[in-house]
Amino acid sequence: MTWLKEVIGTEKAIIAMCHLQALPGDPFYDKEKGMDFVVEMARKDLHALQDGGVDAVMFSNEFSLPYLTDVKTETVAAMARIIGELKSEIKIPYGVNVLWDAKKSLDLAAATNALFVREIFTGVYASDFGTWDTNVGETIRHQYRIGAEKVKLLFNIVPEAARYLADRDIESIAKSTVFNNKPDALCVSGLTAGAETDSQLLQKVKEIVPETVVLANTGVRLSNLEQQLSIADGAVTGTTFKFDGKFENSVDIHRVKEFMDKVKAFRS
Repeated sequence: MTWLKEVIGTEKAIIAMCHLQALPGDPFYDKEKGMDFVVEMARKDLHALQDGGVDAVMFSNEFSLPYLTDVKTETVAAMARIIGELKSEIKIPYGVNVLWDAKKSLDLAAATNALFVREIFTGVYASDFGTWDTNVGETIRHQYRIGAEKVKLLFNIVPEAARYLADRDIESIAKSTVFNNKPDALCVSGLTAGAETDSQLLQKVKEIVPETVVLANTGVRLSNLEQQLSIADGAVTGTTFKFDGKFENSVDIHRVKEFMDKVKAFRS
């Protein structure tokens, strides 16, 4: 049994993304509609995901494009407000992801009692956002300094829109990441949100670190969920739950229910 059963309540868990609208300071923030609009959109998506039957939810500033690797204070403050306003309505386990800043993700988790965070904790990358460096030793020490040591860490080892700078294969990255950092999970992604995770890549990671939780991080949908969940221990899912399966749309509860009915049948 993995920690997914203890923390989320099931193996082969589906962690659904609650994508927050652009926030104050973001280029696409709607100043006229303001934060009340952002909160209300998050509320609608949260309820659609919960009522549709997902196992857990992860709040992310997905529409803060283009992303920062050193996120501003106003972003974390806005996310904390949203989760704080919704907290009494959240009925399932939840986590957070402040794109793309591991320390700020932990800060938000500590402030909101989130159970897990997903981030880029290790490695150096060439990305759409410039050269992307990390300092996992400092990040983990920060986690303990702020009292967030019980927060589960989901390490994204194939970052979207980025490539590892060193000439290393995925097996060596996965193996050394687990040895050096003891992550709670490894996340394997496609190129962008909604892009299918390569099943062969997923298989290689799971085989090299069989005792570690491995999650399919993008692109799990009705047509491939049985294949992906046959390999992975669970999935982080967002785009497929949106109206018409489009990233920019809000959550469609009917798509969520159809997806989760198939997941539950697979798990039974």
